[in-house]
Amino acid sequence: MQDDVVDPAAHNRAAWDKSVEEGNEWSTPVSSEEVERARKGDWSIVLIGRQPLDRSWLPADLTGKDVLCLASGGGQQGPILAAAGARVTVFDNSPGQLGQDELVAARDGLELHTVLGDMRDLSAFGDATFDVVFHPVSNLFVPDLAPVWRECFRVLRPGGTLLAGFLNPDAYLFDHEALDERGELIVVHKLPYSDVTQYSPEERAAKFGADAPLEYSHTLTAQIGGQLDAGFVITAFTEAPHQSNASAAYMSHYFATQAHKPS
Repeated sequence: MQDDVVDPAAHNRAAWDKSVEEGNEWSTPVSSEEVERARKGDWSIVLIGRQPLDRSWLPADLTGKDVLCLASGGGQQGPILAAAGARVTVFDNSPGQLGQDELVAARDGLELHTVLGDMRDLSAFGDATFDVVFHPVSNLFVPDLAPVWRECFRVLRPGGTLLAGFLNPDAYLFDHEALDERGELIVVHKLPYSDVTQYSPEERAAKFGADAPLEYSHTLTAQIGGQLDAGFVITAFTEAPHQSNASAAYMSHYFATQAHKPS
């Protein structure tokens, strides 16, 4: 069932603005104490799940590095990286999410720039603008990945680093209600999965709520092969379980890649 009139960017912008109002876990800003520790070099950020990022995936010294936090609003990673010395731009589809970064920056005296937009279109930035693109788990909210990887490659400087987190597509195999309510892994969906093609608007509203973000699964060919097709060289890979989902006992829910734009 295809809803041909749905605009995923517009729908998910409103959905995430509402999530901010409701206090979503990924919309809760870091504390002033965390910012102060980061200024002293004691910091960690999350790329997948609740697993602290291996800091060797980033430049040893972030001072003066231009970092794009892509689809990474919420007042979490961007402020910490700014406190650690980076020149940070947070790009997100949700004004509410960006507002959380702006709140922390104003509260704690951080220099941090925010830009509103769709992760598939980074035309707000010139070629070779950033040293690092930090892209936590968020590309499940867009139906197509090729433009995301092309744009990341374009805006990175030669030798620049892309850190990308994404969902294991197998996570979408299972019945949502059985998993969340009873902890049962019952296979019901064929991959690739999409909220838009799998359910009518009425069914989505009944199952997830009318205001829930739209989600799309992506093949590993689209995730990993897409980065390679864009020109990246993948240099590291890791995985993590879901922080609370019943699937954690059986499979890794999240994957992450470190990739570089050749010099």
